[in-house]
Amino acid sequence: MDRVALFDVDGTLVDSNPLHVVAWWEALRQGGHRVPTHAVHRAIGLPGEDLLEHLLGPDRDRSQDERLSGAHDTLYGTYFERLVAFDGAADLLRTLAGSGWKVVLVTSAKDRELDALRAALDADDVITATATADDVEQGKPAPDPIEHALSLVGGTADSAVFVGDSVWDMKAARSAGVVSVGLLCGGLPREDLAAAGAAAVYDDPADLLSRLGTGPLATERTGPTGPR
Repeated sequence: MDRVALFDVDGTLVDSNPLHVVAWWEALRQGGHRVPTHAVHRAIGLPGEDLLEHLLGPDRDRSQDERLSGAHDTLYGTYFERLVAFDGAADLLRTLAGSGWKVVLVTSAKDRELDALRAALDADDVITATATADDVEQGKPAPDPIEHALSLVGGTADSAVFVGDSVWDMKAARSAGVVSVGLLCGGLPREDLAAAGAAAVYDDPADLLSRLGTGPLATERTGPTGPR
């Protein structure tokens, strides 16, 4: 069975979380909602409708959801040219692919946003498949996106590792029975990622790349434990 390296993109491979925070904060402000940026930050990684549910609650005026999401998309689109991959991100994917891993992106991004992220990452030559929130009924933290990603490449949970930066990523992986690795470059504390199920936590893609020999993504895996 081929090993599968599953990767979130925003905040994991591409330094986009601060731009999402600003875009969502401004979209919410325009809609008459005062939500502190730290709360918006912790919601990043959820699909748009779920993010609004998390921040505004189930009693909100749902007729505003499409307008709020549209405002975010428009604002975030103005930042596409500023998107930059984290140091070592493309090298990490290429190293894993060269070691026999199938590399699959698992993201809530869609359409133009996903195209911009992939352009910033510049590693399409080693990406086997991409699964988005639009492909499933429920996005992260439900296991659906990860299970769908595995189905695209004929992978199984016990042959996969998922790398992400949010608690939603870690919870989705745990629900899917997949070993998860957390990265701090998305801005969340190590303790939050570990508590949500991360088997190992690294600073960023470059740190993970430098420690591949001993962690869950080692060429020869010996178990779900990490170096820290």
